[in-house]
Order: sequence, then C-alpha cells, then structure tokens
Amino acid sequence: MTQLTKLSAAFLAIFMTAGSSVAQEEKALEPAVKKATEINQSAAKSQQKINNITDQIDNKLQQFKAINKETTGLDVYNGQLQKQIDNQMQEMDDLNASIDGVSIIERQITPLMMRMITGLVQFVELDVPFLAEERNNRVVELQAMMDRADIAPSEKFRRVMEAYQVEMDYGRTLEAYSGLHTIDGQERDVDFLRVGRTALIYQTRDASLQGTWNKQTRQWEALSSSYRTQVTKGLRMAKKQLAPDLLMLPISMTD
Repeated sequence: MTQLTKLSAAFLAIFMTAGSSVAQEEKALEPAVKKATEINQSAAKSQQKINNITDQIDNKLQQFKAINKETTGLDVYNGQLQKQIDNQMQEMDDLNASIDGVSIIERQITPLMMRMITGLVQFVELDVPFLAEERNNRVVELQAMMDRADIAPSEKFRRVMEAYQVEMDYGRTLEAYSGLHTIDGQERDVDFLRVGRTALIYQTRDASLQGTWNKQTRQWEALSSSYRTQVTKGLRMAKKQLAPDLLMLPISMTD
C-alpha cells in the first residue's frame, strides 16, 4: 500500500467518523429543536391571547369612557331635574296656600255680594223709574244666582259687578225706548227719553202730550207744549236720527 492510499484511507476514516458524529449530534439536538418549536408555537399563541386581551381592554376602556361621559351628563341632567322638581314643589306649596286663602276669601265675599245685591235692590227702588222691568229682572236673577251651587264664586262676583257697571253706565248715556204709561187714568203708548239720571221724560206717539219725572215729589208731572220740540229733538238724538246738539229740557233738582 502506497503512502497516498494510506492518506486517503485515513481521510475517509476521519470523514466517516465526523459524519457519524454530526448525525449523532443532530439526533441529540432533535428534542431541543422540537422543544424550541413548541415554545415558539406556545409563545405565538400567548402573543395572540395577549393581543386579544389588549383589544378587549381597549374596548372596555372605550366603553368605560363613554359610560363615564354619559354618567356625567346624567348627573347634570338629574341636577337640573331636581331643581325643576324643587320649584314645582314650591309652586305646589304656594298653590295650596293660595287655595286656602281663596277659601277664606270665598267665605268673606259671599256675605259681601249679598249686601251688594240688597243695596242694588234699594237703589233701583229709589232711583228714577226708567226700564223698571229690565232692572228688576236683573236683580231677581242675581238673587237666584246666589243660591246656585253650579256657579263659581268668582263668576257670581263678576255678574254682581257687571250689574253695578250697567247701573253706572245709565248715569252717562242718552237713551230712548218705547213703553206704556198711564196718563189721566188711560194707558198710552209713549216714547221715554232718559238723559243720564238727570231727566226722564215721556212723549205720546202723536207728540201731543209730554211729561217728566219729579225727583222731589217722586211723581210724574205734565209738561207744557213749549217743550214738545225739544223732547222730539232729544228722542231723535237718542235714536241716532239726529246729530248731538244742545237740548233745553226741564231738570228736577234734588236736595
């Protein structure tokens, strides 16, 4: 065997020995590689879980912020509602106090209205006797109204005051109306002329007779024919048939 052959054999032996060693090392490392792979896979799964948990935390954080913002808004809203409730409770207390006050006023105002109606009856009886039926009927209606339970005290008071207002208006108006009047024992159709409460005069339809109410004697008195033109003129003015003008009429003065 030559020297070269010996060297080749030696190299071959070394190579084979080295290959065998590598194979053995690779075989020895297989569990470690397998374990490392498993660790990497587990780490990847853990990272995925961490990512999922992070996403959930972010979602929960956003929900918390939204709920916290909504809670803050509700606190402000509830505070405002509480103020409104407090104001309404105060209004209820004030209303209850007002109702109690109204009950007291109602007990006091009813006798007042009764006295006012009684005074109105006396006033109509003592006043110039114009529109006697209409005015007496108004008083009778007021007296009947006071006995009715379906009419509120405020409405009763309004009607009583309205009756007083009507009586006040009579004192500053000029009015003509038709009616029946007894003259010398005979009932005649006449026209009445009322000048406020200053004068109440009648004139027959043919203008042949006229008379006036005397406040002092509380009697009707005949007027001379010299007043015929002025009475006729006054009646036309009251009926809006003639423009307002100066009238010369008898005035009955009272003490």
